[in-house]
Amino acid sequence: MKKLIVAALLVVGLTTYAQEKEGRRAGKEKLTLEQKVDLQVKKMTKDLDLNEKQTKDIRALVTKQVEKREAKRKEMEDFKTKKREDFKAQMKAEKEALSIEMKKILTAEQYAKWEKNREEKIKNFKEKMSERKEKRKSQAIPEK
Repeated sequence: MKKLIVAALLVVGLTTYAQEKEGRRAGKEKLTLEQKVDLQVKKMTKDLDLNEKQTKDIRALVTKQVEKREAKRKEMEDFKTKKREDFKAQMKAEKEALSIEMKKILTAEQYAKWEKNREEKIKNFKEKMSERKEKRKSQAIPEK
């Protein structure tokens, strides 16, 4: 009985912890470049007890770091977009090649049926994905 209670408390604790993370992440808003710099400089000034000259120098250094980080983030996003486009083009070419091969093997009637089945599978997959997306959106909205 003791083990059952401990296990139940453990499960409740873990699920509560996981839900807190989602809530904190969902409420975060994006900061501008200047806000990020100000936040870091204020924290460092407070933690390290910096004088005005040090604060000015730190601000310049932090600004360079934040700009580099943002440029790198933008570069990675562009790379992901390019990679995604390349992947889509490759998948389209493979799909066309498969259709050509299937057309050679199947009769016209069989090919039409195969094509219809494939389109239905794609439609069902897209519907399931949109349902999942809607479900995630509704779960991500923090309740007040």
